[in-house]
Amino acid sequence: MKHLLLGLVLLHSPFAAAQSLTQSDATDVLHKVIDFYRSKVGYEGAYLYRYAADFSAQEGEEPATRTSGWTEPPGTPFVGEAHLKAWRLSGDKACLDAAVEVADALVRSQLESGGWSSSFELGAAGRGRYAYRVDGASRGKRNYTTFDDNKSQSAVTLLMHVDEALDFQDERIHEAVEYALSHMLASQYPNGAWPQQFSEPPDPAQFPVLKASYPKTWSRTYPKKNYVGYYTLNDSNMSRIIDMLLEANRIYDRDDCFQAAQKTGDFFLLAQMPEPQPGWAQQYNRDMHPAWARKFEPASITGGESQTVMRSLLKLYEYTGKEKFIETLPAAIDYYRRSLLPDGRLARFYELQTNRPLYFTVDYKLTDSDADMPTHYAFKVGSKLDSLERQLNKLQKSVAAGDRPEFQPSRPVKLTASVEKKAQQAIDQLDDRGAWVESGKMKHQPERLPVIDMRTYAKNLEAIAAFVGAGPPRRAVCVVGR
Repeated sequence: MKHLLLGLVLLHSPFAAAQSLTQSDATDVLHKVIDFYRSKVGYEGAYLYRYAADFSAQEGEEPATRTSGWTEPPGTPFVGEAHLKAWRLSGDKACLDAAVEVADALVRSQLESGGWSSSFELGAAGRGRYAYRVDGASRGKRNYTTFDDNKSQSAVTLLMHVDEALDFQDERIHEAVEYALSHMLASQYPNGAWPQQFSEPPDPAQFPVLKASYPKTWSRTYPKKNYVGYYTLNDSNMSRIIDMLLEANRIYDRDDCFQAAQKTGDFFLLAQMPEPQPGWAQQYNRDMHPAWARKFEPASITGGESQTVMRSLLKLYEYTGKEKFIETLPAAIDYYRRSLLPDGRLARFYELQTNRPLYFTVDYKLTDSDADMPTHYAFKVGSKLDSLERQLNKLQKSVAAGDRPEFQPSRPVKLTASVEKKAQQAIDQLDDRGAWVESGKMKHQPERLPVIDMRTYAKNLEAIAAFVGAGPPRRAVCVVGR
């Protein structure tokens, strides 16, 4: 049986049934948990995905050093957002302090190009390879900002949220945001698209504004070309950029960010393929032809990222009221409905013009059979077409009525039995140190082992913080005769 922190008893013990968790006790637990994760799990505000419970190993997307952080969720920015949410729910300064520490780690790891790499180093031994702004003349040469997998987008969004929480009084954080936004805006292509990675702004003369079209021929064999400068929709990169830009506009009233978000929507319209496949590819070359990226990402029409593109176009319509962002959505939804697989899902890839579903064998040979697929990648994706169509119909009515999105900040919840129960369950699962330990797998270890996972931390931290800051419930009203 696990020991509870600070003298609290287990909920399932005979004594616990007669006791109620107090907000004061939960606050003590909250402080101990945050202190443990800040001092023992993270490194000066840098966080990875998961750690061996004994700290013998740690990893982000791959094994990492003890002094490194990862930018892709659930890495450093994800943990910072969890701390901010806990602060908004609880009002406890310890949560805000933890978020500020994360923001400081991101300031220290911001590249000269303006954004962040997949991972970063805070330890002296590993920093020399990267062009970190704060390192001045001693900085290294690796200077590629990446938008892949919501990395730089989540980093600058966390910095913006911390800047806002501090009333824009921390000059170092505020300046890092300004630097990131200005350099990211400069990296946008003339047609409104964005690269997967960049180190400097593009030369506009090299990137003509064209409508998407089919190439005369396309290779069924991986061409091994550098794709980081392609117009990249893969992993919802541009949709995440739109979210980041809209948030920058909300926080700083920056019209340049709002216009850049709309320009990305204009690219989505350019990138929609003509008949017979009015959908989208995962990436395009500068000729606006669907192109290969990695060895399992062929030139094709995608049933995956296309749905996120449609969701972003709906969001831009909601924010702007401009009909152009939704005019071609019915044709796209109809096309993808015709492309559904027998099980109701969509293929990740459809062959250009023939619309045959495409897959790969485990040794990465392109095929139209799904009998021998690798397991690391989703070659079939769920259909959100019904949801998209419902949202389109709903927005057409609300936008016509003049409605626009309103910011809804997180607020303390009402104190209910359910809120208390979730907090108590989270506390019951803690070990003596103040850690949530579970069985999991790590890349260095073929067998399952006890791990500390940052997604679990975020979920359970929220549960405790919600209880700490919960207010009295609304009084029930008894109506006679009912």
